[in-house]
Amino acid sequence: MAEQTESESRKLLGRLREALADDSAGQARLDRITHLIADSMQTEVCSIYLFRDEDTLELCATEGLNPEAVHQTRLKIGEGLVGRVAKFTRPINAANAPQTKGFRFMPETGEEIFSSFLGVPVQRLGERLGVLVVQSKEEREFSNDEVYALEVVAMVLAEMTELGAFVGEGAALSPLHKQPTMIRGDIAQEGVAEGHIYLHEARVIVTNPIADDPDVEIKRLNEAVEMLRVSVDELLENAGTADKEQLQVLEAYRMFANSKGWMRRMTEDIARGLSAEAAVEKEQSTARARMAQVPDAYLRDRLHDLDDLSNRLLRILTGQGQHTGAEMPADPILVARNIGPGELLEYGRSLKGIILEEGSVGSHATIVARALAIPLIIHATRITNEALNGDHVMIDGEQGIVHLRPDETVVGAFRDKMAMQADAQERYSSIRDKPAETLSGEFIQLDMNAGLMADLPSLDNSGAEGVGLFRTELQFLIHNKMPKRAELASLYSRVLDAAHTKPVIFRTLDIGSDKVLPFMKPQDEPNPALGWRAIRVGLDKPGVLRMQAQALLRAANGRPLMVMFPMVAQFEEFKAARDLFLREVEREGRLGHSLPGILEIGAMLETPSLAFAPKQFFDLADFISIGGNDLKQFFFAADRENELVRKRYDTLNVSFLSFIEQIVERCATSNTKLSFCGEDAGRPLEALCFAAMGLRTLSMRPASIGPVKHMLRRSNLADVRQVIDDARNNGVQSVRPSLMEYLKST
Repeated sequence: MAEQTESESRKLLGRLREALADDSAGQARLDRITHLIADSMQTEVCSIYLFRDEDTLELCATEGLNPEAVHQTRLKIGEGLVGRVAKFTRPINAANAPQTKGFRFMPETGEEIFSSFLGVPVQRLGERLGVLVVQSKEEREFSNDEVYALEVVAMVLAEMTELGAFVGEGAALSPLHKQPTMIRGDIAQEGVAEGHIYLHEARVIVTNPIADDPDVEIKRLNEAVEMLRVSVDELLENAGTADKEQLQVLEAYRMFANSKGWMRRMTEDIARGLSAEAAVEKEQSTARARMAQVPDAYLRDRLHDLDDLSNRLLRILTGQGQHTGAEMPADPILVARNIGPGELLEYGRSLKGIILEEGSVGSHATIVARALAIPLIIHATRITNEALNGDHVMIDGEQGIVHLRPDETVVGAFRDKMAMQADAQERYSSIRDKPAETLSGEFIQLDMNAGLMADLPSLDNSGAEGVGLFRTELQFLIHNKMPKRAELASLYSRVLDAAHTKPVIFRTLDIGSDKVLPFMKPQDEPNPALGWRAIRVGLDKPGVLRMQAQALLRAANGRPLMVMFPMVAQFEEFKAARDLFLREVEREGRLGHSLPGILEIGAMLETPSLAFAPKQFFDLADFISIGGNDLKQFFFAADRENELVRKRYDTLNVSFLSFIEQIVERCATSNTKLSFCGEDAGRPLEALCFAAMGLRTLSMRPASIGPVKHMLRRSNLADVRQVIDDARNNGVQSVRPSLMEYLKST
């Protein structure tokens, strides 16, 4: 029976290839396919359901059901047996469908006379595309070989869908990669951009899913797997000094590359009619489907290993390298599943925007994108499957939307928005050299955040009065080994040179949590954001902090130097870090090096506990910078990496503003300089509220200085403070609605 099914499967796949090459209209091609499958499977019915949107399936072609139901019958995911196959991405094989859990009667299709049901998911690399169904009047359960054969056919259908036919409005079908597509993601770096797609790692496209000669395909597979095994062995041989975790990953690669089960399953797929490439991709799709179902992080990582190994094998089989050789467009929008900071820096400011399928708001890539002021969208589902090199794309980093191959209406509206923003920037440039003076006479100092030498030209262009935060960890994150003291001293010196006489505040190494150094063993912590990070690492590894202190002191070379420590939770931590730094000052003096003319040592207030530190802390600190991003997540106990909660709490919550007010009052009592540093400082409404609560220095990304200055220069802080106080007295949760109403009336 199995041999016969394999033969029938190969025969059917051969006929499907003819249908794929057929130049008839898309609907006619799908109709022919359903006829071929029903005939081969000896069933009265074969139907193809495809996703209309992410929640809705549509009957797109059928042999045996009422033809008038095509493009009329729709199901929600999980609805009926078809919807359940789509939801759980598993076959349903029922001898008596009407008596099976989840069955839904659809009278318009005429399916009531058919008893047996077999449905399998149509998916490609974990992306659900639809459901393939066969039905018979005879009450019978389909054999394992028949289920397997239909899954193989569904896999080829997925390739056909990927390469050519997909449902469009009405009955006409159009090529998937020519359709306008809107993808929603999350905002990691604000801004809007228009350009053309450049794939960081080109997607492997299988163009020959059906085998002519199984023996030839098996030979190709064996040769490719042998090449893969050799390459993995070479990686292990060259690993040498790699740490334990890297060696474990490579050992996992070797295990999968030598897996007999993996080879057996791919060989069986080839025997049933698939090409070597299609057999590899079928296994890869299965692995990705499992990934979505596995809660255990370790097992997910192992499936990721198999996924990556499959990509390597596909590249060997197809000859498609990491890059297609496609020329980078003049206005590139980079698309990738994920990307490291070093790779992103290699592209530099040539990029107009970045779209990632994965990523996080605190990832290394996000840090670099912010430093380069490049709009970045993360969690853009399916973008690496949907996008092709050269596709026209518009990304809206204000809304978290990607418009891929946009139609003329979208293009017009988007360009209008960009023009309005350009006009606004022109207005902001006219006040660049004017102070941020409010109507009530207060002067607010607006500084910029930086982390790369490439940021420093923005110091003059944006109108910033200084660098309120220079992130020193970026130089550590982009190297595979610890930077040398001389390299860091040279960089810090060039930063001070570029700033001329404007102040620069250097933040010492802020690593841990989401910022793990490539050459540092990662800690397996249940909650890294609350774990071993920032100044905690510096105090536990004083050699690194001492080396950085020496580099900063030598870079200053007699000039003023301002340094602050991150993530200080209690007075003793600040005192210990400050004492360590001052010992290095003494040492540098003994060695005859020039010492800073002025040395100021401060702390970042990112934990609520530090706001309640003893008075001695505020007296000892030369300045304090509120680290708004972390302080907000700890204040509300809402992880800023967690999309379910990070947008749940408003910065303009009266409790948070009252807390900021307490910090302002404590610093005023000790005459300690205070600033607010973070994303919220660069949002005009939030900046206005901070100023009204008494803050006189704000530090933000350079592009935000113009909008914030514009808001401050047209506002009366006394009036704004009155609006805030009234809102607090009325017991409201956030002052945002009241403040928006006030601004409309002024």
